[in-house]
Amino acid sequence: MNNIKSNLHKATFGAGCFWKTENEFLQVTGVIKTSVGYMGGDFPNPSYLDVVARITGHAEVAQIEYDPEVVSYEELLNIFWRIHDPTSLNRQGADRGEQYRSVIFYHTAEQEQIARKSKLQLQRAGKYDQDIVTQIKPASDYYLATEEHQQYLARKNSSVKK
Repeated sequence: MNNIKSNLHKATFGAGCFWKTENEFLQVTGVIKTSVGYMGGDFPNPSYLDVVARITGHAEVAQIEYDPEVVSYEELLNIFWRIHDPTSLNRQGADRGEQYRSVIFYHTAEQEQIARKSKLQLQRAGKYDQDIVTQIKPASDYYLATEEHQQYLARKNSSVKK
């Protein structure tokens, strides 16, 4: 029996398009599994089209299962901050809309505390000229995106190399 599975923790981040976010975390040692989906809205069982139509309130998110003995939540947060602009409200690059907002969905009180401290430290560090607008919210119902969206960039890149 593989004991590592019982020790896995979850982290959920919205940092713009979920394909890019997921792809960044797929590269991290200690990340065991990733998926993309929707969280933070008030519309049950949304489809991709529902979310991009901006009628659900959901964010596109990557959900990560990780081994905390290999990679810490703090390290995952450092990656989260690095891969997007946390001062950009409801957009990342050319992607616009609340579904692309910067958001950390915490799964435990400890994650909430670590995320809030990390955000405050980053704001105080003066790296950005504007305020960090990243939301920090409790994890809620997670709706898995369709299979075609899962590991999309990794699959696309591997087919290009063939």
